[in-house]
Order: sequence, then structure tokens, then C-alpha cells
Amino acid sequence: MTEQTSSSKPSRQTSSFYDLGPEQVLQAVESVGFLCDGYQLGLNSYENRVYQIGIEDGESIVAKFYRPNRWQDETIIEEHDFTLELESMDIPVVPPLLIEGKSLHHYRGHRFSLYPLQVGRAPDLENRTHMEQLGRYFARIHALGAESGFQHRPELNVHNFGDDAYEFLMENGFIPPELESAYEKVIEGVLDTIELRFDAVQPKNIRLHGDGHPGNILWKHGAPYIVDFDDARMGPAVQDLWMFLSGDRAQMLSSLDTLLTAYSQFHDFDCRELALIEPLRTLRIIHHSGWLAKRWEDPAFKRAFPWFNTQNFWQDHILSLKEQTAAMQELPLQWHGI
Repeated sequence: MTEQTSSSKPSRQTSSFYDLGPEQVLQAVESVGFLCDGYQLGLNSYENRVYQIGIEDGESIVAKFYRPNRWQDETIIEEHDFTLELESMDIPVVPPLLIEGKSLHHYRGHRFSLYPLQVGRAPDLENRTHMEQLGRYFARIHALGAESGFQHRPELNVHNFGDDAYEFLMENGFIPPELESAYEKVIEGVLDTIELRFDAVQPKNIRLHGDGHPGNILWKHGAPYIVDFDDARMGPAVQDLWMFLSGDRAQMLSSLDTLLTAYSQFHDFDCRELALIEPLRTLRIIHHSGWLAKRWEDPAFKRAFPWFNTQNFWQDHILSLKEQTAAMQELPLQWHGI
């Protein structure tokens, strides 16, 4: 089940999601047996609506309300099952609470899940110990992820991360007319290049976190908690690793050596996938612009991203794609193993 691509008028269900209020949130949580104390705090999430909820005589929990029409129920449950499977292997993830054996709940047209509250800080990517732990834990996630495949969740590929966004932007008039020619020329070139890179590598697709970046890591008591598997999908292992690399080439090579040396203690890494780092970075840039466009009818997006869909945004976006065109021509990062 892929993400919603319709640009039609919001449905009643979608409008209800946009207007989700504090009273509805508390009623939904109490519908599955919790007694709320009235405390509610909106957390930083745009794709879904996520709240910290105070509980009478108990620890606070997190309630996650799913955006309508993005995932089918079985797609969400498959993500939940993956995190529960990871937790059973003592991998520090935060799976949903099971209530009467269920992880996904329904209340007056809304779908939601509940999680234990987990707090922490972002990892320090310049800290060697942090990078080693990230390498080991993601290797363990991938070792389990490689044992079987998702049946309902999508694959990360050029079509659903690049072509879909490109087509949506063009078909729905997001690109300013005076920039359309420049945009089409550069994006068609980068998509062709990315396709060639994937064809050359032929990566093995495994179950992934799918959005491995520092914002989805909570560091607590010297260890990471890996959260938010909402983008879990099938894809190459490097997708969960490349966003932990930053700085100039020398810095990235040093970080890569630390990360993969630790990773390789628990799972083999195919070094050919390093050639996909810049293609994956480019796909993320394209996909992000399409994601914002597909959600532009949501008032929360207009408030949070006022700079989107302006002349300056699209000029900078085209420039970023040109820079990525050059980056994809450079020699990929290399790692020679342990």
C-alpha cells in the first residue's frame, strides 16, 4: 500500500483528521481502557498526529493517530509486528502497547496506536561510541529483517520515491511555469542516473527501518532507542545508514569506517551498496518535495512549512538536484572491511 497521491477535495474522514481535537484524543485513549488525567501535549509529527497523554495513577503514554488513506490496516499492523519481533530479540525499539492482543485501534473513524513514553536526546554523530552502537543495533535489525520480507509494506525504489513525486508535482501545477523546463530537464536526468545506479548494484532488499536519521534515535542511559518505524519498507541496508554520515569526504569516510566495522560484527554488509548513497540522498530530496505537495491541503503543513511552494523554494530545489547530479558522478565512498 503506497502513500496517498490524490489531490481531490479532502474527504470527511480526512477533514476529521485535520480537526482532531483534545477531547476526541482523550475519548479515543479511554475507549481502550485507560483513564486520562487531562494532560495532553502535541508532539513533533506532521504525517500523523502524535500526543503525550497523562494517565491517572500511571506513567504517561503516547497516542499516535494515523493519517487516513496512507496505509491499510494490515500495513500498519505489519510495522507493529516487526517492532515487536525486534523487541523480543532485545533490540532497543519502542513497539506499540498490546491491548487485548491488538496494537491498532479504531475510534469514530480514527485509527490509533498507543506507545510507552520514551524520552532521550539525539545521538552525537561525532562520538565514536555512539556510532559503534548505531552500527551494531542496525546490523541486528537488518539481520532479522533479512530473514523474511514484508507482505504489505512497499519497496523503496526509483518509481515510488522519485517518479511518483515528479509526476504528482507536474500534474498538479506545483512547479512555476517559468521553471518547468529547467525542472523537467534536471529531474529526468537524475532519475535516469539513479535507475542506472540501482541496476548496476542490484541490491538485496530487506526489511528496514526506512528512515534512519538522528531524529529517530533517542539516546538514554548510554544506549540508543530506535523509534518511529512508520516508514518501514523493503530496501537496501545502506538506506538505514547513510543519513548518519555528515561533513566532508574525509569525515564521512571516518564515520563510515566506525559504523561499518561495528555493523559487520553482527551482519554482513555489501559494499557495492555504497554506490547508492548519493542516489538515495537525491531520491530523498525529490520524495520530500512530493510529500509536502501531497500534504499541502493539510492546514498543519501550511503552518509548519510556509516556505514551501514559493518561487525561491523551487529555484533552490532545482539547484539541489543539479548539485546532486554532480555528486552522483563522483567516486563513491569506499570501505575495505575488517
